[in-house]
Amino acid sequence: MSPSCPISTRRVDTNMMRIISFQVVIFTLALIFTQEKLFALILLFDFSVRALRMTGLSPFHTVGKFMLNRWGAEPKMCDESPKRFALYLGLMTSFFLSLFYIGGTVEIATFIAIILLTCALLETLFDFCIGCKIYYAIQLLKAFKNDRNLY
Repeated sequence: MSPSCPISTRRVDTNMMRIISFQVVIFTLALIFTQEKLFALILLFDFSVRALRMTGLSPFHTVGKFMLNRWGAEPKMCDESPKRFALYLGLMTSFFLSLFYIGGTVEIATFIAIILLTCALLETLFDFCIGCKIYYAIQLLKAFKNDRNLY
């Protein structure tokens, strides 16, 4: 059982998150091996529309929905807040990734791409979300700080 967030009552399907992460892996690998800026822009676009809750425009969400419907997979629900925090981290990462690729700083962009690839692989293969762990650590620190202020 995953930790629960007292802030949000929204839930998301972790199966969908893992399928989307797999697509992020594929596009990030394509970006690293081809150095084609288009892959960085596709990643940025997809993270952006999902962050804006416009999943109908997200190619990764559309493919994920199709695959889940085809497989008839039973939803595995979890709290949305940590996944949403991870989504914002992915958005920031893809923004800087695109910025450095467009700016011609390929070495820095490749380093950022490897970080994104690592996080997406952990989510895809092991259902281990780095962004979610950071979210929980921040929540613990906030709770600890608030608890200390009571005394």
